[in-house]
Amino acid sequence: MTTVIAVTARKRVGRLTDRLITPLQKGYLKDQSHAVAALARLRRGAGREFARTPDLWGLADTGPLHEVPESGRPLGEVELTRAEDALHVALTLWALHQQSRGTGMHRPGSRTAPHALGSAVRRLMPPGDMDEPVLKRFVRVGTATDLPALAQRLREVVVLLRGADIPLDYALLAEQLYRWQETGGRDEVRRAWGRSFHAHRAPRPTGTGTPSDAAGAPATADDTTDLTDKDAS
Repeated sequence: MTTVIAVTARKRVGRLTDRLITPLQKGYLKDQSHAVAALARLRRGAGREFARTPDLWGLADTGPLHEVPESGRPLGEVELTRAEDALHVALTLWALHQQSRGTGMHRPGSRTAPHALGSAVRRLMPPGDMDEPVLKRFVRVGTATDLPALAQRLREVVVLLRGADIPLDYALLAEQLYRWQETGGRDEVRRAWGRSFHAHRAPRPTGTGTPSDAAGAPATADDTTDLTDKDAS
C-alpha cells in the first residue's frame, strides 16, 4: 500500500514561492519585458503589508493555496492569511534583491551551499571577523515584534545582500516567515537564523586568490534607492 505524506501549510508556501519566482527570475535574466515589469511592480511592495498593496493582487497567482492537496485538507482562514503574508514578503524582497543583478538572487540551498538568511549575512563579513554594523542589522531582524517590522528590517538586510551579489533561498525564507507567525514559531525561526549564521564557513582560498564566495564590498545599509537599470521605476 502506498503511503501519501501530507504536505504542511509551511511547505506549501515554500514550494509556491519557488514556483512563482523561478520563471520570473529566468525571464528577468533574459530581459523579457513581462518579467521586468512584474519585478518592478513587486519591488514597490517590499517592506509593506499584503493587505496594503492591492495593486499587486493578481500579479502572483496564490490559487494553489486554496487547492486541497491529495493528502490533507484545505487551509483555514488563519493559515491562508499567514501563507499570503509570508508569500508576499518573500516575493517582494526577492524582487528588490534581484534588481540590477545579472545572476539569480533566489538560489535553493543545499547541505554544501546553504543559502539561508544567517549564512548569507555571515558572507557579508570578512572571514574570521565580525562587521558590527551588519551584525546590528541582523540582530534587529531577530528582535522584530510583528510582521511589518520584520519585513522592513529584512528589506534593509536584502539591500546589503544585493550590493554584494549574495543570493538567498527565498523558498526557505517564505517557510520561515510562515512559521514565524505561528504560536511558538518565532523562537524556532530565530534559532534557525542564528544557527545558520554561526555554522557558515567560508571556503578555503585556492592558490593566492580570494575565497570563491568572497562577497566584495557590500552596499551601505542606507542605500535603499533603486539602482538605475532596465527595470528602474
